[in-house]
Amino acid sequence: MDKLIQRIQTAAGELPAECVIKNGLVLDSYNLEFIQADVAIVGGVIAGIGKFEGKHVIDARGKYVVPSLIDAHVHIESAMVPPSEFAKAVLPCGVTTIITDPHEIANVSGTEGISYMLQDSENVPMDIYFMLPSSVPSTPFENSGAILSAEDLKPFYDHNRVLGLAEVMDYPSVANTSPSMMHKLHDAQNRKIDGHAAGLDTRALNVYKTAGIGTDHECITAEEALERIKRGMYVFIREGSVAKNLKQLLPAVTERNARRFMFCTDDKHIDDLITEGSVDHNVRLAIQEGLDPLVAIQMASLNVAECFGLKTKGAIAPGLDADFLLLDDVESFSVAKVYRAGELVAEKGKTKRIAKVTPSKRITNSVHLPTLQKEHLHLPVTDKEANVIKLIPNQIVTKAKKLIVDRNANHGFVSSAEKDLMKLAVIERHHRTGNIGLGIVEGFQFPDGAIATTVGHDSHNLIMTGTNDEDMMKAAEAIQEMQGGLAVVRNQEVIAKLPLPIAGLLSTNDYPSVVRELEEIDLALQEIGAPRDFNPFLTLSFLSLPVIPELKLTDMGLFNVQEFRHISINE
Repeated sequence: MDKLIQRIQTAAGELPAECVIKNGLVLDSYNLEFIQADVAIVGGVIAGIGKFEGKHVIDARGKYVVPSLIDAHVHIESAMVPPSEFAKAVLPCGVTTIITDPHEIANVSGTEGISYMLQDSENVPMDIYFMLPSSVPSTPFENSGAILSAEDLKPFYDHNRVLGLAEVMDYPSVANTSPSMMHKLHDAQNRKIDGHAAGLDTRALNVYKTAGIGTDHECITAEEALERIKRGMYVFIREGSVAKNLKQLLPAVTERNARRFMFCTDDKHIDDLITEGSVDHNVRLAIQEGLDPLVAIQMASLNVAECFGLKTKGAIAPGLDADFLLLDDVESFSVAKVYRAGELVAEKGKTKRIAKVTPSKRITNSVHLPTLQKEHLHLPVTDKEANVIKLIPNQIVTKAKKLIVDRNANHGFVSSAEKDLMKLAVIERHHRTGNIGLGIVEGFQFPDGAIATTVGHDSHNLIMTGTNDEDMMKAAEAIQEMQGGLAVVRNQEVIAKLPLPIAGLLSTNDYPSVVRELEEIDLALQEIGAPRDFNPFLTLSFLSLPVIPELKLTDMGLFNVQEFRHISINE
C-alpha cells in the first residue's frame, strides 16, 4: 500500500521518483512513435511519463528507451542448461520475461521435473512463466519417462507463475474428445492454452479454436499463418536452432493484423543463443526483412504481454513494471543495458551471479539402456525398396520416401555414403523395456562415424544414427556412462562428448562451459565430415517426434504422422 501511495504522489508531482530516466527517446508502444520524456520509477514500477525529478537518475542521453523483450514460447531444456543458467545467457539479449513449457524434462521426470524447473527459476532476475505440459507423452505411440494426467497437473495451477496449458500436440485426442484430454482442457478453460497445429487443415483449426486453444507456433507458410489469424488465433513466428520460419511468415504480417503476431525461439541451443541471440535475433531479422522496427519491437513485447494476460508487462507506461532496455541503435537493435523492475540486470553481455538448485538423484539417474549386441541393430529389409525418412535442412518436418537400399546377405540394411543413407535407431531408456526402433534416414551426409543423444523430442529416448553398427554401439555406451548427453564416435573412439546428467537433458556446468563443449562437438562433427549448413544433433533430436509430419521413428518403430500409425520398413 505504501508503494502504491508513493507512486500516486510521484505521478501527481508531489514526491520525487525513486529513479528517473532522463534524456532518452522513449518508445510509445501504443502509438508506435518515440517521444522525448522522463520516465519516473517507484518500487520497480513506472509511476509516470513526462517531466520528473528523482533521487537516482539514469542518463539515457543518445539512447532509445524501449520495453524489454518477451519470448512467447521456449523450451529452456533445448539450451541444455537449467533456468538459472539460461537467464544468465538471455538477459544480455534484452529478454527479461519468457513463457516456457517444461515438457522436455516432464517427459523424462514427470511432476518432479516440473517442480525442479520452478524451483531453479524462483530467484532469477527475470520473469519465467510456465505453461503446463499437455501431452506427456506426446502420443501413445512411444514410451516416455512419465505420464501426466489432468490430476497430476492441476495442483501446479496454484503456482503464481503458471499461466495455463502448454502446446496441445495430440490433435486426435482433441478431435475425438478423449476423456483425459477433455479433462486437461476443461481445467485450463479460464487460462491460456497453446496450440501445436503442424500440418492441420482449416477444419482441424476450427476444432482447436473451439476447444479453447488460441495460439500456434508451427506455421511454415504465410497462408497457414493467415488461416490461424482468421480464426482469432495468435501466431508465434519462430526462429530456433532447427526450425526457422520468420522469412516465410513475415509476408503475412500487415498493418491491420500485426497485433496478432509475436516472436518465439521454441528450441534453441545455448551456443546459438550466445552467438545469435534470443528473440532479439527475431527482431533484427524482421527489421532486415523490411518490417517497421517499432512494429517488430511491439511484436516482441506488448503483443506477447497482452496475449498471455501479463497486465504489467510489454510497454513503458504508468502502472507497468519498469522492464526496459537502453538501445544504442534501433535498426540494428543494439542493446546497451537491460533493466528489470527498475534494476540493472545486464550490461555489456554480463549478468550477476545467480544461485542454482541441486536436482534430486532420481532426476540425475534417468538413463537405463540395454547392453547392445550387433543383432539388436539388425534391420531386416525384405524388399530392395524401403521407407526412408528424408531430412529437410533447418526444418523439423521430414519427407517420407521410398528408395532402393543396400542389403547384406542376411537381408539386413547396410548404410551407404554414396546414397547418403544411414541407419537410425531409437532406444527406450526410461523403463528398461528393451524397445529398439530402427529405420533409415537420408540427408546427414557424413561418410564415417556415428552420433547419439538423449535429447530426442519429446520422449527423450536415446536416438542415434551412423554409418556402421560398431560406432553406434560405442556411442550408446558413452551415453550410458554419462547418464545422458551427446556423443560423436569414429572408428569406435569417442572423439567428443557433452554430458547432460540432469534428466539426460541439462548440464550441471555453467553455460560458458557448455558452449565450449559444444564447440568441441562441432569440431568432431567436422572431423566425421558432417554438413555445415544445418545442425546434425538438433536435426537428429526431432526425428523421434511423432507429431511433426511426415515420417518419424519412435522406440516402437517407424511412424507415419499423416496416418498416425506405425508402419513397417517395407510397407
